[in-house]
Amino acid sequence: MSTTVADKLLDRLREWGVEQVFGYPGDGINGIVGAFSRAGDRPRFIQARHEEMAAFEAVGFAKFSGKVGICTATSGPGAIHLLNGLYDAKLDHVPVVAIVGQTNRSAIGGNYQQEVDLPSLFKDVASDYVQMVTVPEQLPNVLDRAIRIALTRRAPTAVIIPNDVQELDYSPPEHAFKMVPSSLDVRRPTTVPDESALRQAADVLNAGRRVAILVGQGARAAVDEVAAVADVLGAGAAKALLGKDVLSDELPWVTGSIGLLGTRPSYELMRDCDTLLTIGSSFPYSQFLPAYDQARGVQIDVDGTMIGMRYPYEVNLVGDSASTLRALLPLLERKSDRGWRETIEHNVARWWETMDKEAHVSADPVNPMRIFSEFSAQAPQNAIVTSDSGSAADWYARQIRIRGEMRGSLSGTLATMGAAVPYAIGAKFARPDRPAIAFEGDGAMQMNGLAELLTVRRYWEEWEDPRLVVAVLHNNDLNQVTWELRSLGGTPDFIESQRLPDMSYAAVAEGFGLGAITVTEPEQLAGAWEQALSADRPFLLDVHCDPDVPPIPPHADLEQMLNTAQALIKGDQSRWGVFKEGIKTKAQELLPHHES
Repeated sequence: MSTTVADKLLDRLREWGVEQVFGYPGDGINGIVGAFSRAGDRPRFIQARHEEMAAFEAVGFAKFSGKVGICTATSGPGAIHLLNGLYDAKLDHVPVVAIVGQTNRSAIGGNYQQEVDLPSLFKDVASDYVQMVTVPEQLPNVLDRAIRIALTRRAPTAVIIPNDVQELDYSPPEHAFKMVPSSLDVRRPTTVPDESALRQAADVLNAGRRVAILVGQGARAAVDEVAAVADVLGAGAAKALLGKDVLSDELPWVTGSIGLLGTRPSYELMRDCDTLLTIGSSFPYSQFLPAYDQARGVQIDVDGTMIGMRYPYEVNLVGDSASTLRALLPLLERKSDRGWRETIEHNVARWWETMDKEAHVSADPVNPMRIFSEFSAQAPQNAIVTSDSGSAADWYARQIRIRGEMRGSLSGTLATMGAAVPYAIGAKFARPDRPAIAFEGDGAMQMNGLAELLTVRRYWEEWEDPRLVVAVLHNNDLNQVTWELRSLGGTPDFIESQRLPDMSYAAVAEGFGLGAITVTEPEQLAGAWEQALSADRPFLLDVHCDPDVPPIPPHADLEQMLNTAQALIKGDQSRWGVFKEGIKTKAQELLPHHES
C-alpha cells in the first residue's frame, strides 16, 4: 500500500514524539482521519466535543507537559472554532500547532462549500507561522517548521492541508533546485547577558534598600535561583497570575498574586519598594507596579520583544532566567539590614490568617472562598489545578496555597470562559499519574463544561491516576460580570443578562457515570473534598454558593468599599446581601490577628 501525505503527516508527528492529537473530525480532514485508522491510532486521536475544546485541551497539555500541543479540525467551521483556544495559546505564550483541512485545490477560490480563506483567517492568531501544503514534497519542511517555531517562540502555528493533498501519494523533497529539505529536532540555546549588562543590573539591585521581585511563568525553571537572589537581597516576591505555581506559598517571603486578583501583601510590596526586579513576566497592569518615579528597575526575560514595555526599567537583560540569575548572583551584595524582609514576612503571615477568616465568613448558603480554602487544606502535593475565568479566578488567585509539586494555570491573558475543564483534560494526558482539579463557574459549566464531561467519561479509565475533580461554583449568576457592572459601570445587576437557569450539575455528572455530590452547607465541604480526592473515578462537586460575596481588590479599604457599595446598590436586587457580605469580608482584615 502506498504512503499518502496524511500517512506521512502522522509518521512525522510520531518522530517528533507526539503521542496525541486533540480534535474533532469532518470531511475536510477525512484523509487525515483515515491515516489515523491505518496507523493504529498512533498518535492517538483524542475526540473533544467541540473544536474549541480540542484547542483548549492542546493548550492545557502544552502548559503542563512543556511539550508542543497538537490540535486538528476540518475546514470551514471546524477551523473557525479552533480560534479561541489558539488565541489563548498566543496570549499566554504556549506552543500549539493546529492542523486543519481545506477544500480541494481545484475548488479553492470558487466559493465552494465550507471554503474559507484559511491563510487570512489564521494570519493573526498564528502570525509566527501559517502555511498551506499544496504538494507532497512540502510536507516535512512545513510541519517541522510549524513545530520548531511553536516551541522556539512559544506561540501557536498552523498547517493547512487541502483534502485532495492529504490523499496524494507522498514523495519526499528531492536533492534539487527549489526543493526544501527538512530535519527533526530542535536544541535551544542558553542565553546569558554580557558581563557589563550584568554589572549594571547588580549596581541597581545593590543600591536598593527595599527590593521587590515580580515573577511570571518565565521563571518556572529558575526557582532555586530566584530564592537565592531573594535571600541575598532580603527581598519579597510577588507572582503574576500565570506564575502562581512558580514559587511555593509556604515560603514566608512570597506575597502571592498581584493585581486586581492579588493579595494585600503584594500590593504593599509594590507600594513601598524602592527597587523592582521582574523575572519572566509581562504582567500588564502597570497601576499595580510601583509609581514610575518611585523605584529603579531591572527586567530579565528570554524574549527580547517582551522587554521594557511594562515599567521604565533601567536595565533590561535578555536571557534565560536561571542562567542569568546564576551569573548575576556573585555580583550581588547581601543586605545586612533584614527589616524589609521581616516586614514582608509579617504581612504575609497576617494575610494568610485573613484569608482563612474570610473563607469562614458566613454566607447564604456557602461562601465561595471556602470551596478553595478547604481544597487547599487537603490538596495533594502533586495536584494540577485549573481555574476558569470569572469569580473562580479571584479565589484561585488568593485562597489556594501552592506547595510541593503543585501546578496551576488558567486563561491568564485572554481570560476566556470555558477553559478550566478542557485544560484539566489536557493536563491528564500530559500527566496521567497526577490528580487534576478544575474550578469552574456555573456559567462556564453551562457554556461547555457539561459537554466536556463526556470526554472525561470516555477516557478516564486509561489514566494511571483516575482523579479529575470539577468543582462548580453554583450561584445561578454570571458573577464576575455582575460585580464588574456594579463596580466599573455603576450598574445594578441586570437579571436578563446575568441570571442563569438553575439545574443540578451533580445529576448530569452522575448520569455520565462519574462521581458527584451536592453541597449546600459549608460544613459539608471538607468531607466532600475528602470524598472527591479519594475517589476511584472523576468526581464533580456541585457547590451552592452565595453570589453576594464580593471579590474585593487588595487596595480597597473599608471606607472605599462602603462608599462603592452605597453608590452601586441602588436598584440592585441583591443590595442588602452585597452590603452585608462586603462588610463581613473586609472586616477580617481589620480585626485583631494572632501575633507570633
